Amino acid sequence: MLVVFLTVFIDLLGFGIVLPVMPRQAEPYLQTLGLPPAGIGAMIGVLFSVFSLMQFVFSPIWGRLSDRIGRRPLLILSLLGSVIFYALYGYAVTFPESQATVAITLMLLSRIGAGIAGASVGTAAAVIADCTPPEKRARGMALIGIAFGAGFTLGPLIAYFGLALFQQQPWGVGALASLLSFVALLIAVFVFRETRRPGARNAKEFVSFSRTAAVLGIPAIGALVLTYFLSIFAFANFEATLARLTKQSFGMSDDDNFLVFAFIGVVLMIAGGLYRPLAKRLPEGRLLAAGVALMIVGLGGLGVVAAAVHRQAAAGPVPPLLENIFFAVSAVAVVGFAFVNPSVSALLSKGADPDEQGEVLGVNQSFASLGRILGPFLGSLLFSLHESRALPFVAAVAVLCVVAALLPRATAISDSPSHIE
Repeated sequence: MLVVFLTVFIDLLGFGIVLPVMPRQAEPYLQTLGLPPAGIGAMIGVLFSVFSLMQFVFSPIWGRLSDRIGRRPLLILSLLGSVIFYALYGYAVTFPESQATVAITLMLLSRIGAGIAGASVGTAAAVIADCTPPEKRARGMALIGIAFGAGFTLGPLIAYFGLALFQQQPWGVGALASLLSFVALLIAVFVFRETRRPGARNAKEFVSFSRTAAVLGIPAIGALVLTYFLSIFAFANFEATLARLTKQSFGMSDDDNFLVFAFIGVVLMIAGGLYRPLAKRLPEGRLLAAGVALMIVGLGGLGVVAAAVHRQAAAGPVPPLLENIFFAVSAVAVVGFAFVNPSVSALLSKGADPDEQGEVLGVNQSFASLGRILGPFLGSLLFSLHESRALPFVAAVAVLCVVAALLPRATAISDSPSHIE
């Protein structure tokens, strides 16, 4: 479990390094191509979404493969792909703006490859399920959330100082992400031991829509997957627009933006640490409901702040109070998301047959990726449609209200694990 934590953490460092700067690095190329504001927003949404599209396609495949050949080979292959495609991203942003078409094409290819490589989060969750009894499953799954938070925290900070080391060269973010993924690869190769049980049943098909449909057909599991999909969709509206919101609403520089993303990561990490002791005392269903409620409050608050900043802009500089409220409601939304993630994974792993953990958790991650496809695209488009920048958060709150209505069904997991027919 410690090795999985370190592997996910270091791999997420690479993600956290690239995420804050990608919209800002892509925007000049897109402007050179003559795209209107809505077109720029849509294309940035595509760069976010294609990463998750690949995860949507490949997560169930990786999960079934890990159930058949083991967790270790899949994690190694995933990390090797991250090394290659983050390096390609670094190469893509070295092109001058006069070669914008080449730069955007290579950025798109790098995001496709990184998405395929990053489709192994379900496999990492299956490792946790392999190593923990059901009563400790939620605490184990929280480790992945902490690793996400820590990587999300330190990634922007490493990018902040690393770009200074590389004298602000744009390729520095890709080089740093690739190097850190290489460190994670070495850990997986030389330290990680296989956790899949010997003699476990093997999946007969790697690409099987019928088996995916069978997973979704189990009532509580299907409702949990839908809950997670919609929660990810809502939160992705925030992730995809944060870098542009800090620039256009608050006038923050690139360096300030790195620190904002680091703040978000710190909150994720602290919330993950808080979740583990709470999981000893409270059932996962109650923690899931609390997470959804906090997300509604936080993302709704962000919409209010964005609208207030827009109104204030006509009168003069944005008062510090609004910026402080922005940080506060962002933290509330992030804490809510940090509670949703391990709660869903723990409930799913309890409801799944032990020999099918990789497949069930892979299907869940696949639909989470679908949320990350549609959420960033819609969020980026809505962000550009109205000067208040509040529309993405209005859409997120509306979706979360649907999630709240699903919770009674989603938390009705039986004590007897369900087998996929």
